[in-house]
Amino acid sequence: MFKNITYTFNWQSVYEYKQKFIDGFIMTIIISFFALILSFLIGLFFAYGQNSKFILLRFFSRFYIEIIRGTPLLVQILIFFYVFANNLGFENRYIVGTFILAIFAGAYVSEIIRAAIESIDYEQYETALSLGMTNYQMYRYVVFPQAFKRMLPALTGQFATIIKDSSLLSIISISEFTMNAQEVNAYTYSTLESYIPLAIGYLLLTYPISYYTNSLEKKIKK
Repeated sequence: MFKNITYTFNWQSVYEYKQKFIDGFIMTIIISFFALILSFLIGLFFAYGQNSKFILLRFFSRFYIEIIRGTPLLVQILIFFYVFANNLGFENRYIVGTFILAIFAGAYVSEIIRAAIESIDYEQYETALSLGMTNYQMYRYVVFPQAFKRMLPALTGQFATIIKDSSLLSIISISEFTMNAQEVNAYTYSTLESYIPLAIGYLLLTYPISYYTNSLEKKIKK
């Protein structure tokens, strides 16, 4: 196919900007890592909020999940950054980008946590209460350890999704992997030479996670 389009590769021009790829690769890992941690905390809060006794919290949690899951991440990035962040005076686009990514992923994490908790047999709750446990003790020592084991494969899969979704942060000029590849392309006019390493880099990041996710699913099924 490459012969048919008579494309001549010019890897030398791209190799001169190898540090741009390395810096972007590292930045993508950093942003994704902190977004994952923050998204788990957000998801945990809203998973609790969906089953809260407070109607307003329950409504707000459901509203947040439906809005975030029902709208494109690209639109959310533009609105959160240019409308909310700018008006509130947040100028560090890396922190804002990480937070936006975490808010987006948090909605999906919340549903993962909620589904895992609801998958626990009701007898487990009754047994814990019959032993005199408080609600905190019941969730801390009985429900959540079992639920965490069930949600772990989905959470690791979500981490792979966060890594790929971080590429959209280039729209607000965050120098992550995709943004740096675009800049190299602009400097060298070597499109395939710029984007092939980009694809390989994301594959190197996501494949180990996907492999680990499949391993966890097999262990849980046994």
